[in-house]
Amino acid sequence: MPDKNVCRWYNSTSGVKRASDAGLIDKKWVEDYCWQGGKGCIRKKRFEEEGYVSPDFVLPDGSISEAVKTYYQTK
Repeated sequence: MPDKNVCRWYNSTSGVKRASDAGLIDKKWVEDYCWQGGKGCIRKKRFEEEGYVSPDFVLPDGSISEAVKTYYQTK
């Protein structure tokens, strides 16, 4: 396991964490962003700078996960 600098927003309320835990997105999103202190994460940047909470289906790079979007639309 790589050294982790876990983003302060990576917790049970994190859309990325919940999607990863549910197997809806690849673990690389967590490893490349959440475990790197949120470096380069669009979700983190928008929240901290604008107070904007991204929808759960928005990935750390700002792209959309159709799998997550569909999952939450059917719940």
